[in-house]
Amino acid sequence: MTAPRKIIAVVGATGAQGGGLARAILEDPAGGFAVRALVRNPETDAARALARAGAEVVAADVDDEASLARAFAGAHGAYCVTFYWAHFSPDKELAQAGNLARAARAAGVRHALWSTLEDTRRFVPLESQRMPTLMGRYKVPHFDAKGEADELFRQAGVPTTLLLTSFYWDNLVHFGMGPKPGPDGTLAITMPMGNARLPGIAAEDIGRCAYGVFKAGPALVGRTVGIAGEHLTGAQMAEALGRALGRPVRYQDVPPEVYRGFGFPGADDLGNMFQFKRDFEADFCRARDVAHSRSLNPRLQDFAAWLGANAGRIPVA
Repeated sequence: MTAPRKIIAVVGATGAQGGGLARAILEDPAGGFAVRALVRNPETDAARALARAGAEVVAADVDDEASLARAFAGAHGAYCVTFYWAHFSPDKELAQAGNLARAARAAGVRHALWSTLEDTRRFVPLESQRMPTLMGRYKVPHFDAKGEADELFRQAGVPTTLLLTSFYWDNLVHFGMGPKPGPDGTLAITMPMGNARLPGIAAEDIGRCAYGVFKAGPALVGRTVGIAGEHLTGAQMAEALGRALGRPVRYQDVPPEVYRGFGFPGADDLGNMFQFKRDFEADFCRARDVAHSRSLNPRLQDFAAWLGANAGRIPVA
């Protein structure tokens, strides 16, 4: 008799990270794992597509701890992720992470994977004038809340791997960070990164790397694993974009204070984020080893490969 497949409960299974993990598991029917896709609404087209592909689709909400505990029941593993940009609230992010950690403990999950980021206050204390303090107690709110929430999983006693993600290259498609034409019509990408390297990754590869972590099992419990597809400077990204798009793209470096003043929602948060990555380039890149990422996910894409498949989706005027 074959052993029953281990169920991985995937939070946000129709989103960027969770969707990639769900597909990675479904594409490997001999891998010994099964997908339980947690979604807010099982009747959406995306949720129905997962069900047709072989996933067990269940309703759960990260704001409802009881619904999470029910959805995690009987699962071997749980992929835990929150989406800060849906609400821009660190307090809500922390509450949701707490719900996930306590639900995983209540369900007896044997391997949780928490998608997290650095708490930048360990590098830049609140009293530091290096960058402004935001919302009274954060430097980079969408990083700091996730990093602070790491402790919630430790306190819950859940066997957990912390997964440090990188800049999504998909942000060039969906998040308004793609090349923009200047007054002379030349396309440019704008980041306050100087000549520092920016670890990046295809969103799909986050899920595939996460699957590699679950396959590694106990060896990675209690560990922090950072992932990236490539570390590139802004100039290198612009050059690659130009080749893929067939028209020149330049890198426009601006001071962080200029970026913080761009005025779009979250500009101050992102300005601080880029400054953190620039100022602590060595630490940030060291935490995201490309070779280890590829060992977890042999299909890992570099930027050129991602552009080869996605350049046509990048909106340019």
